[in-house]
Order: sequence, then structure tokens, then C-alpha cells
Amino acid sequence: MIKVGIVDDHAIVRSGLRQFLSEHVDLRVVGEAGNGREAIDLVREQEIDVLLMDLSMPGQSGIDALAMLRAKAPDMGILILSGYPEEHYAINLIRQGASGYLNKECDPQDIAEAIRTVALGRRYLTPTVADLLAQQLNRKDDVPAHEQLSEREFQVFLKLARGETAGDIAKSLSLSVKTVSTYRTRLMEKMGLSSNSDLTYYALKNRLID
Repeated sequence: MIKVGIVDDHAIVRSGLRQFLSEHVDLRVVGEAGNGREAIDLVREQEIDVLLMDLSMPGQSGIDALAMLRAKAPDMGILILSGYPEEHYAINLIRQGASGYLNKECDPQDIAEAIRTVALGRRYLTPTVADLLAQQLNRKDDVPAHEQLSEREFQVFLKLARGETAGDIAKSLSLSVKTVSTYRTRLMEKMGLSSNSDLTYYALKNRLID
């Protein structure tokens, strides 16, 4: 029996996933959470084999929670189920410890197959994600600017692009304001940008934020 946790801020999505997974005899949903912070509590309280997690959630997002979840449960599979297309986030998140990435428009049976694959300790790569990885290997000098960022830089970049202040970011990521400013300077240099409005424009243009 594979024990599954569901993390999504929409109750109707969690309910639909729970219902769908209950139709598979080898899968059992053992808990739910509505954001990244609740997901960390869930993993602390429950033994979970695979965590099925959305990215965009209020409070602490899936991106913010990924590193902490990976630290707390290094052997747990973390499968991202997001409304964003694979090319926007998949490579970054797999590099940061996600076990697989699925778009919410996928066939439901793909979710069950992905959970089973990840529960075995393997990565689940859709043909699209596998192709993106291959492209990245073939053209290292031509990767998008945001894919050159470290995990923390990527988190700070997304928050700045959404208009959050350094103080807000410091609080949500448990960092000092000075550290956030250092990350901002570093990511600006890597991306060749000079202002927060440039970051927002870049993120919108690349469909990293809505």
C-alpha cells in the first residue's frame, strides 16, 4: 500500500484527487494540506510515501516548502501537480529535489502511474520533461536566465517579481533582510536585470507568474 499526501489550496481539487486515488487498491490517501506550511506539519505527523503537491498556494507555496520537505523526509517522493506547463518550472524543481512534475491537464491515470514510479524511489519524467532535460544538456550556454539561479535565488526572484518587499520575503523564508538583499543582487547579476520591474516583466513574459 502506497501512502499518499495531497497538498493543494483548493478543497475541491483535494476531494477529486482523494476520490480518484481511492479507486486504486494500492494507493491510500493518509492526509491533506492546503499550503506548504501545512504540508510540512503533515509530513511531520504522518508517514507518507509520496506527496502530491501543487505549486501556487497562499502563504507558503510548494516552491518555498520543497527544500524543507526534502530535508525532513529525504526518502519521500515529492510529485508536483501544477497548473503551470512543464517548461516553466519542471527543470528547476527537479533540480531542487522534486521527484516528478505533472501538469494538471494530464490524464488522471498518469497521476496514478507517477505515484507508483516515485514510490519506488525513481524519478517520473513525462516525455515533455525528458525532452526539456535533453535540450538543456545539449545547449548549456543557451538556458533561460532563471534556470541558472540557485534554489534560494529562484524563490527570492519569484517573490520579488510578485511585488513582495524584502521584509516580507525575509519573514516568509526565515532569512534576514540583508541576506534577501544579497540574493537580490546576485540574481539580478545572473539574469542581467536592473530593477524589480524588470524581474516582474521577465516573470510575466516567461509565464512564471500570473
